[in-house]
Amino acid sequence: MLPAAPVGTQGGSLAPMSLRVAGAQLNLTVGDLEGNEARIVEAMDWAQGEGADVLLLPELAVTGYPPEDLVIRPSFVDDNIAVVRRLARRSGEMTTLIGFVDHASPGERAAADAIDRRVANAVAVIGGGEIQGIYHKVLLPNYGVFDEDRYFSAGLDSDKVFEVAGHTVGVSICEDIWIPDGPPRAQAVAGAGIILNVNASPFHRGKARDREEMLSARARAFQVPVVYLNLVGGQDELVFDGASVVIDPEGTVLHRSPQFTEDLFALDVPVGASPGVVGNVASLLDPTEEIYRALVTGLSDYCRKNGFGDVVIGLSGGIDSALTAAIAADALGGGNVWGISMPSRYSSEGSVADSKDLAANFGLRFDVIPMDEIFASYLAALDPVFEGTEMGVAEENIQSRIRGALLMAISNKHGPMVVATGNKSEMAAGYATLYGDMAGGYSVLKDVFKTVVFDLARWRNRDGEMIPQNTIDKPPSAELRPDQKDSDSLPEYGLLDAILERYIEDDMGPDEIIAEGFDPEIVRWTARLVDRNEYKRRQAAPGVKITTKAFGRDRRLPITNHYRP
Repeated sequence: MLPAAPVGTQGGSLAPMSLRVAGAQLNLTVGDLEGNEARIVEAMDWAQGEGADVLLLPELAVTGYPPEDLVIRPSFVDDNIAVVRRLARRSGEMTTLIGFVDHASPGERAAADAIDRRVANAVAVIGGGEIQGIYHKVLLPNYGVFDEDRYFSAGLDSDKVFEVAGHTVGVSICEDIWIPDGPPRAQAVAGAGIILNVNASPFHRGKARDREEMLSARARAFQVPVVYLNLVGGQDELVFDGASVVIDPEGTVLHRSPQFTEDLFALDVPVGASPGVVGNVASLLDPTEEIYRALVTGLSDYCRKNGFGDVVIGLSGGIDSALTAAIAADALGGGNVWGISMPSRYSSEGSVADSKDLAANFGLRFDVIPMDEIFASYLAALDPVFEGTEMGVAEENIQSRIRGALLMAISNKHGPMVVATGNKSEMAAGYATLYGDMAGGYSVLKDVFKTVVFDLARWRNRDGEMIPQNTIDKPPSAELRPDQKDSDSLPEYGLLDAILERYIEDDMGPDEIIAEGFDPEIVRWTARLVDRNEYKRRQAAPGVKITTKAFGRDRRLPITNHYRP
């Protein structure tokens, strides 16, 4: 554990009636210790200039969140501690809370198993050129996307408090405040006049409102102000929405940072006094815009942080590829998006025309690569082994895989990352071709149900038609056989998505879903589709999490699984 200097009050006079609190809602990068350190220094200099008493930075700001197995490497842990020491040496009168990975204290290990956890999710309290104190996260989430109990020792000092500018403050980390009887309550009982909570709280639809209601309830219960500072930006499948807040003891929001963008704020928070004056309170986004901004942020940061300046997308004339292209254009700029139309004998003229119009509207590069001759050559080559069989799924999938191969060839030759276009409804039901339309480095609609795809497309057209209206209006079709429609193979998407949401996100069994009035045959057929296609999803590209249970980190089922509810 990092050594800490004794903590004491700053000066002998009575504490002022308010604490000037600054927050840096930053977009940091996992593993970029040098870059994150530079961003922290910038924030410290800014907050010092604002006359702040204390500056909050996100959870694990030094390492980025989540660092996952990086924390198993001793060199990584040592290097991140060296960053904290450098930051402490350059600190002035202002106190700064810096999230980092610390060595565990004696006795800090999970009691239920035999793994000796040697590191802690920590906050260093620095100021005056030294480390004034350290707090270790007590409550380690181990559900959904979280694996913190795999990596960290749980802190032991739930009621630990610090002195900042003459005030007793409680410092905690993310999950610590989600539990009503968590460390912030113990800190308030121990005399803390304000709770400072630093976070890396991943986004899902509606979470910002739920989170704020929880924080207001905590402030009222503790009868002290709560400052909640969140991370912002994308990290692989996760997106952090920011929406940092300051809440007074009555539960009133004094400050709210915007969602999905960096923000620096400073305000005087009354401590032990009447509620404060409401300052800058950004509006929370409506549900559809919230999802769209999350998708743009996720794709933008995935490309930026992994060195992809542009992307290539197969444009079919359908709504999924159109929405994917729109998100990519908003994330990267239309000039960095390359749309490829690959018509076959089953493609309608309207599909190519709609793709061309879409590309023109967003300023995309657009090319057409006819694939029918390639398809014909496949059929000819396979004729000796396909002879005597009827045209079916195999021939349909050949077309999808040809398109995937063409997109990957363009990626290999020119460098743009392929963005897959499949949605959650298709991924759930297995209505996506492995090594075909599932090919790509990122799958931006992976956690977006088909019905929500339509909502997002309409929302994107709110100020004028960017996605061709014909693309939105026409019945969904893969166009892999004559007059094909998705409804030939699947229930109507409104019905399918209602069942999928209950089965996947709510973990309801078929009998429970049927009890809500759904057709038993359709429910059981849908559940079988979901279960038998787990092997496909395990091979899918990462994509933005926007629901409470996304495929991948959230939902982890065995591929070999004979349980059928």
